[in-house]
Amino acid sequence: MIQNPSREEIGAMLKKSKRIAVVGLSDNPDRTSYMVSKAMQDAGYEIIPVNPNVEHVLGMKAVKSLKEITGHVDIVNVFRRSEHLMDVAQEFVQIDADVFWAQLGVQDEDTYHFLQEAGYTVIMDRCIKVEHVLTR
Repeated sequence: MIQNPSREEIGAMLKKSKRIAVVGLSDNPDRTSYMVSKAMQDAGYEIIPVNPNVEHVLGMKAVKSLKEITGHVDIVNVFRRSEHLMDVAQEFVQIDADVFWAQLGVQDEDTYHFLQEAGYTVIMDRCIKVEHVLTR
């Protein structure tokens, strides 16, 4: 069973975090991934687009995979379908980011347990933008 951290814990994570890698970030302003990431960028977070199919998003150069990111990543926010979460989690572990965050409607128990057992903070089926607003 997936159990997310408390809202207070999520708020503390968001206050401490500065860099968010967004897997599946679209360059289409009508897509949820774009709207959510733009709101987080406007709130002061550095957004790193992770999408092999785009060059730039929100004024930032996109990378093809998490492994291409230099420097520490606080949160990996995933906008991919649930069946792709384990693949993203495998890369996430390689870059040793702090928080694995799967957006609203995205969850996978196997991925959750894999990351929990490896000692990572995991949030699934929650919108980072909504949590940011609710925990300010």
